[in-house]
Amino acid sequence: MSDEDPRHHQGLQQDLRVLMARAGRRQVLRWMAGASLIPWLGCGDDDDPTPDPSGCSRIPEETAGPYPADGSNGPNVLQQSGIVRSDIRASFGNTRTVAEGVLTTVTLTLVDVNDACAPLAGRAVYLWHCDNSGEYSLYGAGITNENYLRGVQETNSQGQVTFTSIFPACYSGRWPHIHFEVYPDLASATSSANKQVTSQLALPEAACDEVYATSGYSQSVANFQRVSLATDNVFSDGSSTQVATVTGSVADGYVVTLVVGIPG
Repeated sequence: MSDEDPRHHQGLQQDLRVLMARAGRRQVLRWMAGASLIPWLGCGDDDDPTPDPSGCSRIPEETAGPYPADGSNGPNVLQQSGIVRSDIRASFGNTRTVAEGVLTTVTLTLVDVNDACAPLAGRAVYLWHCDNSGEYSLYGAGITNENYLRGVQETNSQGQVTFTSIFPACYSGRWPHIHFEVYPDLASATSSANKQVTSQLALPEAACDEVYATSGYSQSVANFQRVSLATDNVFSDGSSTQVATVTGSVADGYVVTLVVGIPG
């Protein structure tokens, strides 16, 4: 490659893309799973997002999907006492059913794309996702009385919220993901009418392969083989700000982190 070739100056990210083209994405991700290099890959999409002049990239607005339970489509869990919590594995209220699955901690860091990535304290984040069989509480067959895997937290001085949960399944037609909405504050996090941002977090391929090989996730294996970020109806238009960094293991649990750039 000559010095004039513009790819020569694109660094590690370009090198990783070339390696993926030769060895295959799944194999490269397996090599890198323990090296915390996955964020350099973008998200399986070669088109990088247009960066904000401040240095942050705004996360795309996405659909809340058919199972938000925020009052926009059926039930509104946001108005139930107990929704503000960090551990979302169990239902609250009339039932205490605990969702089974691989332990997973999710930390989102909200930053202001209009103020040099300054952390956004005092915002409320509503987070929800499916269980290990691909069903959503309050909607799925037999679990309309359950409200597990849903919760609200207020961002701290570093703009962070942390939820203790399980690793979600892969259901037919969708890449494994986690939904979230951002509200101005806890007081306003009672209805979808007040939300500022709706988006989704994508889970990296290597971690999904590991989890879906375990007991309890058997139906995710075939579903995951039939979907990709490029074919997913949410992430196919570019997901480089949405694929989370994941560390850990099935035995010890996983830690999922994502920086979420939004207007302050």
